[in-house]
Amino acid sequence: MTPVGGFRCRRAVGTAYAVTVPMSSDPSQQTSTSAGAVATGGGPELPRWRRALRRFTASESDLAAEEAQVAAVRNGGTPCGDVATRSKACICGTLRSVTLRPRGGVPALEAELFDGSGSVSLVWLGRRKIAGVEPGRRIKARGLVADDDGQRVIFNPVYELLCTEGA
Repeated sequence: MTPVGGFRCRRAVGTAYAVTVPMSSDPSQQTSTSAGAVATGGGPELPRWRRALRRFTASESDLAAEEAQVAAVRNGGTPCGDVATRSKACICGTLRSVTLRPRGGVPALEAELFDGSGSVSLVWLGRRKIAGVEPGRRIKARGLVADDDGQRVIFNPVYELLCTEGA
């Protein structure tokens, strides 16, 4: 690694790119990223060209999941992938499916909420239909997360219907 005009350059062997980041005079401010480049500040921030390249090469579902995660956190929710069982949680996301499944002879409305990081099932016991709860709808739900055969589920959640993005 050689200093060049206030920058440190590292060329990866066998690849056609170089990572260039500003040098910091304080060694405690420098951290090593997984690629072996020297970064300054609080995290592994990707260069602008790298983010643009990633957006061109990523699949549409990956991009949609990333945008859903950002929207969920912006609305005050915890990512579904980070929710622990047997704890209270507030989650935001889009309903993927809404089905009526009887549980123990009692009607139960079951909805799958997806936020880009994972999914949680929402189950309203004794309900056949809830106005506004339909596939594609954005919703914010709060309740105790339980484990039902390996699937995270919230029974009878307190919910709030959210307006769609850009509306």
